[in-house]
Amino acid sequence: MLFEFVCDGFENYKSAFNKLFYRVANLQFGVPIACKKYGKKHNNNPIERRNGKTNDRLSATRGNFKSFEGAEAFMNLRDIIYNFINPHQELGGKNACRNG
Repeated sequence: MLFEFVCDGFENYKSAFNKLFYRVANLQFGVPIACKKYGKKHNNNPIERRNGKTNDRLSATRGNFKSFEGAEAFMNLRDIIYNFINPHQELGGKNACRNG
């Protein structure tokens, strides 16, 4: 079974996929960002939002990591803050780790 990647119509994704993953995965290319609206199975709005937030945060740090491990720890901490500290719209403004 091959992995499946889904991406919008940004041409660089297709060329990178063809160089790196064509033997182990399939590519659904050109899927609109709000594709559930068009009756498709996948919706990449959450991924686009996460990528944008990550880019914003990395721009603020200007990539000043001394090691891969430092960058990885930073991104793990960012995931924890995003998932358990920040209030979520889908939870009515509550945090994921609180029960009420």
